[in-house]
Amino acid sequence: MHPDFWNEPEKAQEVLQKMKRTKDKVDSFNRLKGELEDLDVLIEMAIEENDTSVLSEIKDGYKKFLNDFENMRLSNLLKGEYDKNNAIITLHSGAGGTEACDWVLMLFRMYSRWAEKKGHKMEILDYLDGEEAGIKSVTFQINGENTYGYLKGEKGVHRLIRISPFDSGGRRHTSFASCDVMPEINEDINLEIKDEEIRIDTYRASGAGGQHINKTDSAIRITHIPTGTVVQCQNERSQHKNKDKAMQMLKAKLYELELEEQEKKIKNIQGELSDISWGSQIRSYVFCPYTLVKDNRTSAETGNVNAVMDGEIDMFINEYLKWKVRNLLI
Repeated sequence: MHPDFWNEPEKAQEVLQKMKRTKDKVDSFNRLKGELEDLDVLIEMAIEENDTSVLSEIKDGYKKFLNDFENMRLSNLLKGEYDKNNAIITLHSGAGGTEACDWVLMLFRMYSRWAEKKGHKMEILDYLDGEEAGIKSVTFQINGENTYGYLKGEKGVHRLIRISPFDSGGRRHTSFASCDVMPEINEDINLEIKDEEIRIDTYRASGAGGQHINKTDSAIRITHIPTGTVVQCQNERSQHKNKDKAMQMLKAKLYELELEEQEKKIKNIQGELSDISWGSQIRSYVFCPYTLVKDNRTSAETGNVNAVMDGEIDMFINEYLKWKVRNLLI
């Protein structure tokens, strides 16, 4: 490798990351191959010795092999330009008032638990408390390999049906929250944003973050006037760093919108996020009168709503990726 290569740390880091991803794929394949070979040996021994005592071990091994094979297959489906990148997620409360703000808090915890179980790191970029409880809106970043590729299917409106803890009459309520997902894009995007097209506002950082949020007017909100796109960041220590991060988010969002427009999907996608109410949800979470989580696009469902809210959403993620392949949209 040319010695000048290491004088360009960003390029060196990119190459090292690609090398690691390639090595991880080879290691995963070799592990999967080893699992299959072990199963073959175990089956042959059981047949030769007419030993049925290992039947349960064979069944468990076969189940694990199928699960590992499916995970490897799905990871190889992530061919999008930014699928390998970190994901930036924004949750907004919709119809439902205080109940909707509490729903955002529940979804925030769901994605936090998912990230924790995957060993990914998460950082809060912007946070706005609900007036009485919960979260009105929150933007956070999940850092990990292929995070955007896996989470991009979470974009849309999520509906909650339950007995509200905020209703003294114990009535059933329906609430909505929107989820927007975009990739973190570190490299420069060839996208011109004119000064007159944006409005930059500063405000005092607040909300959950403890010592990590600076209680000064360092938070930044950038509005892209032609599209109405708004991004916010308050996590960094200085106004300058918050502005840089917000501009990075704005470019990523505008780039994403540009791609959607080229693919003639922009109208439908905007519709998903513009009306956070009845008839626009991608997934429903029912706590009462029965328990059910169902994705309206793939028809994937489970009755274990508590596990889903604890971050067990891989089934929905995997089914969405397969659904996209079947519909030739990936």
